[in-house]
Amino acid sequence: MSEQIDITTLARFQPLNALNPDNLEEVLKQLQLKKIKAGDYIFKKGDTENCQVYLLEGSIDLLGNSGVLKSLVAGQEDSFNSIAHILPRTVTAQAKTDCTIFTLDGNLVDVMLTWDQTGSYQVTEFGIGSGDGDDDWMSRILQTEAFHRIPPANIQAIFMRMESVPVKAGETIIKQGEDGEYFYIIKKGRCLVTRSMPEQPKGIKLAELKDGDTFGEEALISNSTRNASITMLTNGMLSRLSKTDFLELLNEPLLNWVSPADTDVLLADGAQWLDVRLPTEHSADAIKDSLNIPLIFLRMKLNTLDPQTPYIVYCDTGRRSSAASFLLNERGFNTYILKGGLSAVPEDMRVGNSLS
Repeated sequence: MSEQIDITTLARFQPLNALNPDNLEEVLKQLQLKKIKAGDYIFKKGDTENCQVYLLEGSIDLLGNSGVLKSLVAGQEDSFNSIAHILPRTVTAQAKTDCTIFTLDGNLVDVMLTWDQTGSYQVTEFGIGSGDGDDDWMSRILQTEAFHRIPPANIQAIFMRMESVPVKAGETIIKQGEDGEYFYIIKKGRCLVTRSMPEQPKGIKLAELKDGDTFGEEALISNSTRNASITMLTNGMLSRLSKTDFLELLNEPLLNWVSPADTDVLLADGAQWLDVRLPTEHSADAIKDSLNIPLIFLRMKLNTLDPQTPYIVYCDTGRRSSAASFLLNERGFNTYILKGGLSAVPEDMRVGNSLS
């Protein structure tokens, strides 16, 4: 990460400014700074890479079929938004001058906003990522199948039910061929992954795992035996979640998902669109005639909603809206979640400035 950007600078950008300082610090560690030469393309219309792009220095043009639709200049008000982040991209971005941008994994930003706004998670609660020299644990966890499948509404329960276990060098944590009983996260220490084969019964080395790595989910998800052995190389500390809790928390809470094509019937019956993103996101691009109550304020604004009205809840992806739907359902509301989020909605159903 360059010295060009610090947490104070990062907090000027939206919706990142909604994150608490601990989580914003983690986002800061994950961003990628890039120098772009004048005339080079940053992304093109139709691109589907889930990456949020922000302008730090210089200026860029947003291009449509007829030419320049809009120019963004670093430091001006509209340059602090993620640029045309709804996928697939509806415009092409080209550097007008030499410029500096930073990019973030869109999934990471969405997860952090959801966790932050549900009040269910902070980095410090996890006990790692504390500046000990290996701070990319968040991106590794987001890449595991297990964490992709856990509903946001269950994240808090995950960390409440996890058990910390001190371990010693040489201790076998998982033995190949045994039934799986736990899912593990390495809070501190290093492990060796080995697999025995007929020609090499003592096992061959497959990998070394370190702080922030996870293991053990494959056998739990597939209900099969362990396919490798895990042995501690150092003393350390693991967090583990039992198979029963793991499988329970992988299950989606009772939620109703609806495709854009099926919303016409609901709307004709009196349903109302409910956008649970931040106001800046809503003003940039939203579904026509939708209410906007950010997830973080939803509990406080419940009295403004009609319990007799069905609500079709949406966000960019479905992550924040599923958390909101779960919260509303618990309080007696009838809700549906827009499958695929705003990206799945045709442009003629939307209003706002979707270019920034």
